[in-house]
Amino acid sequence: MTSASAQFAAPVRMGVYERPPPVAPIGMWSNEPFKVDSGGQATSASTIMEPDNKFDAGLEDVPQGVLEPARSTDQETSKPPEKVLRRLAQNREAARKSRLRKKGAYANGNMGDSTLGFSGPPVDAGVAAFEIEYGHWVDEQNRHTAELRNALQGQTSELELRMLVETGLNNYDHLFGIKSIAAHSDVLYIMSGTWKTPIERFFLWIGGFRPSEVLKILRPQLEPLTEPQRMAVCGLQQTSTQAEDALFQGMEKLQQNLTEALTVADPFASPDAYMQQMVDAVGKLKELVGFVTQADHLRQTTLQQMHKILTTRQAARGLLALGDYFQRLRALSQLWAARPRESAIS
Repeated sequence: MTSASAQFAAPVRMGVYERPPPVAPIGMWSNEPFKVDSGGQATSASTIMEPDNKFDAGLEDVPQGVLEPARSTDQETSKPPEKVLRRLAQNREAARKSRLRKKGAYANGNMGDSTLGFSGPPVDAGVAAFEIEYGHWVDEQNRHTAELRNALQGQTSELELRMLVETGLNNYDHLFGIKSIAAHSDVLYIMSGTWKTPIERFFLWIGGFRPSEVLKILRPQLEPLTEPQRMAVCGLQQTSTQAEDALFQGMEKLQQNLTEALTVADPFASPDAYMQQMVDAVGKLKELVGFVTQADHLRQTTLQQMHKILTTRQAARGLLALGDYFQRLRALSQLWAARPRESAIS
């Protein structure tokens, strides 16, 4: 694929999808634009990626029939079975009650440190709300993963599988949305991954999973792939890697600017000057919100592109593999916490 293998010489462009990104993109640099020259080196700082651009440029050579799997006329015109509609209604009602419970706990002040596992200073309200909502999200993902496993093992219609796939993608969209809100409250909390288990934090990349690595994990679970599908997945993986590199360069530039702002400060400056320098440094740290937003947008668009490349059953298998992978990371964290400890004293 010529376009997929072209050298990365401009900011990665993403956008124009059926589902918009969960939040509006935020510029990460307020001064001069961030650019990547033909040698792949960052020259200055600005927005790393712009969601209103084309993320899927690397897939332009793939036949459209691959990106949009054909659906049978009978499947498109048939109405959802009654049991499917009933299950969707139950899911919506459960989600509504979950939101009401969260709002009620917040309004009544029942979000104490003992409930959330925090100690010390009062917890930021946005962080506390995210902790509750994320716990509900994990429960919902576990339930959805079990539904996918049962559906793929049984005699499930194409229509039911398609609805399960859409539900899974919507669940991830919801996660990116609540993360964005929490990042505006405390971006370092999101980036540090303290809301995740220790093993999940070991693999953390800008507050979440690394898209190109997830593609490597999922690919064996999607076989057999057609040759056009295989080319499209390779192109998507290369494009995702280029976008990750651009974000990494931007992060390095921010670290450099922050270090310079702290080291050039006069150690004999007045208290007022010192405080102003600290205020400026805090302002630079707030630019991390833009990195989290762009990283989640990359994660979201990668999932959307995989959905376009794969058939319905392949997409269901991919979401099952992804959910099972995250469950295994959490299970491994529990095993690690329960491991026998060796005494330091012989």
